[in-house]
Amino acid sequence: MLLGHYSAAVAAKRRRALLFALAVALCATLAVWGGEVDLRKFVEGLPRLWSYFHDIMPKLRLTHFSADFAEWFWNWDVWLSLLAETLLVAYVGTFLGATIGFALCFLASANLVKNAFARACVRRSLEFCRTVPDIVFALLFVYALGLGPVPGVVAIAIHTTGALGKQLAEVVENIDMKQVEGVRSTGATWVEQIRFAVVPQVLSNFVSYTLMRFEINVRGASVMGFVGAGGIGQELLSSIRQFYYSDVSAILLMIIVTVSVIDLLTERLRHRLLGIEGRQ
Repeated sequence: MLLGHYSAAVAAKRRRALLFALAVALCATLAVWGGEVDLRKFVEGLPRLWSYFHDIMPKLRLTHFSADFAEWFWNWDVWLSLLAETLLVAYVGTFLGATIGFALCFLASANLVKNAFARACVRRSLEFCRTVPDIVFALLFVYALGLGPVPGVVAIAIHTTGALGKQLAEVVENIDMKQVEGVRSTGATWVEQIRFAVVPQVLSNFVSYTLMRFEINVRGASVMGFVGAGGIGQELLSSIRQFYYSDVSAILLMIIVTVSVIDLLTERLRHRLLGIEGRQ
């Protein structure tokens, strides 16, 4: 009897897994058909891709390494200044977006706001902010405000508000409500409940998500220069269009190194925060 029930349960689980696999395969097939994916063209284009990477690599000779390296990074001071501008765009945009997202995430949490209409309004606003790509926002604000870093800052701030607001709201919805009820029993206001019962539970996660978002925004700010939103992206696009191959590789290397350093630093900081939280 038990063996029969077990066999039936296993068979049902296998049928569900098979149906799921078939559904995924069907969706993939439809996506390939709708996207007009041509594997033959992809394979034929790969050699051109490797050829481009070969062309942008600098000619560094051991006998003249210092001279070749200096020629490779001939414009390093200008590029470094533009890279610093990119980092500032990402930092200011992340700071503004994280601040607004932090304020709105509590209003979007079902366990803190019982008014379904108010909660839905906040959630739909956050969805709009994160659904529109940040580079599209940057293009719109470049048209409205002109060229420069300000459109990039605004675009990153809006997109970060939507993305972080959603993530932080989900963190808030998983808190222990007993602490909130305890603070509420003392006669605390809604804001005081957030301050003393909610924020201490989620602060480390808030910081971790914000640091991760900053890493993403640094990469995003590099691309926004393509539409005139300031930073090193504009210089990279200009080098690509003018076929300055060595300049392209030099700028890309600077971006990669900068993002890698930021990733390592923020990762260590996140681990440190989690370690402090664990020791407490």
